[in-house]
Amino acid sequence: MYGASESRRLLLRGSELFTRLADDELDAILAHAAMARHAEGERIFAKGDPGNSMMAVLKGRISISAPSLDGRQVVLTVMHEGDVFGEIALLDGKERTADATAMTAVELLVVPRRSILALLQRRPDLCIRLLLVLCDRLRRTNEQVEDLAFLDLEARIAKVLVRLASENGDGNIDGAGAAAVRISQRALGELAGGSRESVNKHLQDWKRAGIIDIEKGAILIRDVDALTELG
Repeated sequence: MYGASESRRLLLRGSELFTRLADDELDAILAHAAMARHAEGERIFAKGDPGNSMMAVLKGRISISAPSLDGRQVVLTVMHEGDVFGEIALLDGKERTADATAMTAVELLVVPRRSILALLQRRPDLCIRLLLVLCDRLRRTNEQVEDLAFLDLEARIAKVLVRLASENGDGNIDGAGAAAVRISQRALGELAGGSRESVNKHLQDWKRAGIIDIEKGAILIRDVDALTELG
């Protein structure tokens, strides 16, 4: 059984950014960090808020989205356990560039800006790792822009479902090739860039074709290969 401090170190090491830090360096971060909990659907921060901290996901999933003037949301990415977010505003000290919303009940480790900047000044290798994290985010964003420009909605929905099935804990593909993705149709539409009604139409078509089943709060993929071909 781990003590509280060791458990927090392990959680922080789950992030690619902090995985190589020594115990004393992790403790220096944790000494100024705070735990935060948010209920499903709760806003964590909004675009334009002060960017005075970086956050690590200890439990749950968080959507990072860009709001439009008419109230719609385009989901840019989904953060899972071990992911770090909020680093752009933390580095330049400016306002948040997007909204962050809890998709499930979440637990966060909130690290103040001064602690991270002090650590980066002492550890240039961490600056490189942070650059790699940011480059990975940029590649994902570029891919999403390309998908919105070149793929139709059906292909985008299929691609999102296959990705979620492979990357989140609720979407483990079993020996029979089935995968459960726990997501609402509204959230799926926000990720794929379509309305809930349009998403539902494609899901119903796939259900009739035996590719998926629709459950409350989840989509059960029966034929992963068929969805992969569509995406």
